[in-house]
Amino acid sequence: MDLALPIWFEVGSLVVLTLILVADLLIVYRRPHIPSVKESSLWVTFYVVLALIFAVLMFVFAGAEPAGQFIAGWLTEYSLSIDNLFVFIIIMARFSVPRKYQQEALMVGIILALVFRGIFILLGAQLISNFSWIFYIFGAFLVYTAWNQAFTGHDDEEERENAILRFLRRKIAIHDQFDGGKVRTVVNGKKMFTPMIIVFIALGTTDLVFAIDSIPAIFGITQSPFIVFTANLFALMGLRQLYFLLGDLIDRLVYLKYGIAFILAFIGVKLFFHALHVNELPFINGGQHVEWAPEISTWTSLAVIVGAMVVAVVASLIKMKASGEQIAVDHDEIEPDPIEPADKKSTD
Repeated sequence: MDLALPIWFEVGSLVVLTLILVADLLIVYRRPHIPSVKESSLWVTFYVVLALIFAVLMFVFAGAEPAGQFIAGWLTEYSLSIDNLFVFIIIMARFSVPRKYQQEALMVGIILALVFRGIFILLGAQLISNFSWIFYIFGAFLVYTAWNQAFTGHDDEEERENAILRFLRRKIAIHDQFDGGKVRTVVNGKKMFTPMIIVFIALGTTDLVFAIDSIPAIFGITQSPFIVFTANLFALMGLRQLYFLLGDLIDRLVYLKYGIAFILAFIGVKLFFHALHVNELPFINGGQHVEWAPEISTWTSLAVIVGAMVVAVVASLIKMKASGEQIAVDHDEIEPDPIEPADKKSTD
């Protein structure tokens, strides 16, 4: 479907959203701190309301279909972005990043995620416009990803990061302690990298993997590159604050990964049906479109996505309550900064 989105709306939206992200980045850079529950809640609420306002504006200027596609795409990418938090928690714990400087690391990770997803969106849009059979590949990939999501965990992430750590320590000089949020420092007159460089690389490689997973998923909902990018942008905005808001609670939402897996499998099946509907492969139905293949509507997709996430979260909370786990998490615990070497003379 060719969506009529005014060019001024697209350009204006990207400019405003870029300014908001830059302002958020400056706040983190100028005042590194541990966000309180109240602060994190306000920021997350702000970004969610901003996304809903954006959907309303799309409804006003472009109609119900693009607005529905944006909401469905945003919720899909938001759920996948929440899954990112599992790995972020592992990375932060693995490298003992001081909680005060985790905001900076997360912001770098979010910027890298935007860059990687932007690249994959451009590539995906070109593939879709030139090769309709790519929907078969996207569909199969999402079903495979859904299986891995449901039946494998994030436990292997620590081993992967250990391998990266061992490799980098052999190749470059890395000090054992953090120096604030700096990537490089000077110890005994020698320039060295801090562990923050490892954290950035770990976040970057993780973002690359998640970009490969998430872009086919949203192209199963909409083929508009603008909607795909803005849905990803809104899903990543506020992710840093959500990390501090949910904290260890994320790891105890035990059924969340099954909800995400169900969403991925559903979109994979939807893509497969769409591929049949627009089929041009000569060995399938003689190269003709398969007319019986259903086209799942945007609103059906939206209902399935919301339903899957609600069921997964509610079921997890019920299990937590039944097992007597404490739901509230103390986010205000301040970790002491690491002790810096007494002989350190200066920093970059």
